[in-house]
Amino acid sequence: MGVDFGERRTGVALSDPTGTLASPLQTIRRRPGQRLPVTALESLARVHNVTAIVVGVPLSLRGADTEWTRRVRTAGEELARRLQVPVGFVDERFTSVQAERAIRAAGHTLGEPEHRARVDRVAAAVILQTWLDRRSDEVR
Repeated sequence: MGVDFGERRTGVALSDPTGTLASPLQTIRRRPGQRLPVTALESLARVHNVTAIVVGVPLSLRGADTEWTRRVRTAGEELARRLQVPVGFVDERFTSVQAERAIRAAGHTLGEPEHRARVDRVAAAVILQTWLDRRSDEVR
């Protein structure tokens, strides 16, 4: 399961059973200031029999950790602990740009009301696909 934590929305993606292809699943909304949706993600992971968690890490443009990065890492580790599955972290810089390009390529316009939520779901799929591809390369 791929996770793209955000201040207002968290994008979620799943892979196919073979661990080859990532697909957007849903977006979890939250109000700023509320806790990250670890419990909601745990429920989703249990329903979908998730065997690993991949979390996008929001590094600064220089590649350094920030306070938000630390919060995201802590949430990912907590989710993995609750589910007793491994957690991986992937640099999420520019995944929203990749997601927007993919959405445009699919024929969706940027003015649609659901656009931001769609971007978050697709960004989670980009994060998960990056991890799946790296894992595949390591096996070769």
